[in-house]
Amino acid sequence: MEFELEEATIAELQARIEKGEQTAVSLASAYLERIEHLDRRGPRLGSVIEVNPDALAIADDLDEERRSRGPRGPLHGIPILIKDNIDTGDRMMTTAGSLALLGHRAVADARVVSRLREAGAVVLGKLNLSEWANFRSTHSTSGWSARGGQCRNPYSLDRTPWGSSAGSAVAVSANLAAATLGTETDGSIVVPAAASGVVGFKPTVGLTSRAGVIPISRSQDSVGPIARTVADAALLLSVIAGPDPKDPATNAIPGGSLPDYVKALDASGLKGARIGVARSVYFGYSEKADAVVELALAAMRDEGAVIVDPADIPTAHDLTFPGSELTVLLYEFKAGLDAYLAAPGAPVRNLEEVISFNEEHAKEEMPWFGQELFLMAQAKGSLEEPEYLQAIALSRRHAREEGIDAVMLRHELDALVMPTTSPAPKIDPIAGDHIQGMGCSPAAQAGYPCISVPAGFSHGLPIGLLFTGRAFTEPTLIRLAHAFELATRFRRPPSFAESVTGDIGETEPAPLQRL
Repeated sequence: MEFELEEATIAELQARIEKGEQTAVSLASAYLERIEHLDRRGPRLGSVIEVNPDALAIADDLDEERRSRGPRGPLHGIPILIKDNIDTGDRMMTTAGSLALLGHRAVADARVVSRLREAGAVVLGKLNLSEWANFRSTHSTSGWSARGGQCRNPYSLDRTPWGSSAGSAVAVSANLAAATLGTETDGSIVVPAAASGVVGFKPTVGLTSRAGVIPISRSQDSVGPIARTVADAALLLSVIAGPDPKDPATNAIPGGSLPDYVKALDASGLKGARIGVARSVYFGYSEKADAVVELALAAMRDEGAVIVDPADIPTAHDLTFPGSELTVLLYEFKAGLDAYLAAPGAPVRNLEEVISFNEEHAKEEMPWFGQELFLMAQAKGSLEEPEYLQAIALSRRHAREEGIDAVMLRHELDALVMPTTSPAPKIDPIAGDHIQGMGCSPAAQAGYPCISVPAGFSHGLPIGLLFTGRAFTEPTLIRLAHAFELATRFRRPPSFAESVTGDIGETEPAPLQRL
């Protein structure tokens, strides 16, 4: 299916509107038609869980507003899709993919959504995800929810999209919207972004508000953009970032003010940058991912980066899952979910009731995997328990001062890099996910930012390169990731193959190009 908006950036879409070639209504209509063709029929990607019944009316109002008063912000008329664990105060539901929350309509937008609307975005719909953001079972299948079914990888439909922001990555890769929002606790933005060949940006915890987001962890959860370019991700981050009195974590924003992340884009951003290669633990689990990243390192050297290799995280082995991280997540999930469900309108009132619902509807909710993590979390006490306090202190110390901070200060680094994860394996609902390794866990436990950028292909499957930095160093990561993206240009739209058939030899960096 030819699509006139394929790979169009937000800036290009705005230019088309300014020239009179498009309107907010025509953009929304085009993307809605593509959702119907690719997501509901055709390849049946399963990425969009619900379309906004008011999308075209909202777009029409925005067109009239542009004519009468001018654009309200950088996203005026731009269609954006939202993960279905983020509240929208409209006629769409917020369910985290669970039948237990079917019919739940939030009374107000999450703060990140209201910021999108204030900037003029058209919230086009809600996105499928790994149910409950992939925190229900110890052997879950990424991209599956009882409400949305199985989301599929757009490069090879029999392969996992990873999760939990599966729909967010698949939809933007398939050009179903200009960009999307996802959420991450540990890997849920960057890993599916890598699998779908797009840019995934997990911000520092506290840079974006989590108010109105169905939680897992107050110490690790972050809302971030998924886009086809670093520039679009930077623009979206500039819109959604900022303090919110409803989320105390945002009090940590330095000076209470934020830079314009778009200004961090620098085509020469790798020149002179000191980049450390975190090899221990984060290399070696996938020779295919390693081969792609070795070529990425060479490309960065060619761009003038100083590659410090190795620059291992001293506590890398202490940060592997489950460890203290799981203890932290179990306690925080129970406390956070009970608080979220206590708000008006939720059809279930706490985790205990969700567990009971799943047991009563096991045929629909648990045909492939159970709710072991729910049961483990329900058995935990309050956040004042010594077990929790010790676990959170240990996790943070290993990830921050003894981990990322230690290696970056020692080598005076601008960022650490490693493979985001391995090529996507086949979907296996019986055995569950086959995770070989992820590079995001140190940043997750530290609450630090990371960004995954397309770095090449192996056997037709995308591989991501992960840039990790210290707290609130988003401008530096944007500068480095953008320069790498421009130097290599690995992003290409998916072909929606039923299955990959062989190595297409696309691990070599492309010739230097500038956007």
